[in-house]
Amino acid sequence: MKIVFLDTATLGDVSLEPIAKLGELVNYANSTPQEALQRVGDCEVLMVNKVKVDVALLDAAAPKLKLICIAATGMNNIDLDAASRHGVIVRNVAGYSTDSVAQTTWMHILSLAGLGLHFDNVVKSGIYSRSLIFTDVTRSYTELAGKRIGIVGLGAIGGKVASIAEAFGMKVCYFSTSGTNHCDRYPSVSLDELMRESDVISVHAPLNDRTLGLIRYEQLAMMKPSAYIVNLGRGGIIDEADLARIIDEDRIAGAALDVFVTEPLPSDSPLLHTSHPEKLLFSPHTGWASIEARTRLVKSMADNVRKGW
Repeated sequence: MKIVFLDTATLGDVSLEPIAKLGELVNYANSTPQEALQRVGDCEVLMVNKVKVDVALLDAAAPKLKLICIAATGMNNIDLDAASRHGVIVRNVAGYSTDSVAQTTWMHILSLAGLGLHFDNVVKSGIYSRSLIFTDVTRSYTELAGKRIGIVGLGAIGGKVASIAEAFGMKVCYFSTSGTNHCDRYPSVSLDELMRESDVISVHAPLNDRTLGLIRYEQLAMMKPSAYIVNLGRGGIIDEADLARIIDEDRIAGAALDVFVTEPLPSDSPLLHTSHPEKLLFSPHTGWASIEARTRLVKSMADNVRKGW
């Protein structure tokens, strides 16, 4: 069995040995669309993370291709209808990064609410060393206890974020992007109410027709001036230009993003050129990528191959 993995660089230094044991594994660090067409002609199993699998690629891989294994949960990059027409099974991996994404979410929330980067700079810049008192009270951070967190998309990751919020003494509400209120533990509210009433808004929804551009300037303008918004879901759920505008206008306390419409984030993105850069925190789509999560991902991909077709 020949297995072709078109973009192994996206998994970093994690071992692919569990997959390699299953057959002849051919790895490519990255593949352009043209390179991909040339590399899939004789494989039975195709593995991709972000490489787009469209009709042309499926045609190039026919008739040997039997299985596509995605190194991710989202399947936006796969033409599922075309795969079905070609008789190709598509399998993703769910649940492998729940703890990692929740941890990254709270890294950002705590950094925003606790002014982590600001106080770090106070010490490293020498301001603290020159101070006449033992503490720095020139800026005030805020306690999370008693505050409300509104979660957009209460799936496995959103639920994990919610349980951690409770440990901090926060009140939890959520907005269901599917319209199905499946949780009795927390109150389900409209998006407008969530935006108006939450002190922290945390986005954990998939990108689809219902969520693309879900949060635009109108919704951001509803937020409390003291509120924060964090997106660990998908780029495109929050309109980036509108978020940059609301930050420029100093209308909210801050925001943090791990995901972007275009990745890597273009250098001319309005998010990188705001008048209040101190209000924005970023991570380069690493919420999913702890070593433990990537190790689980590879093991699950190997399990998906063992299921056969």
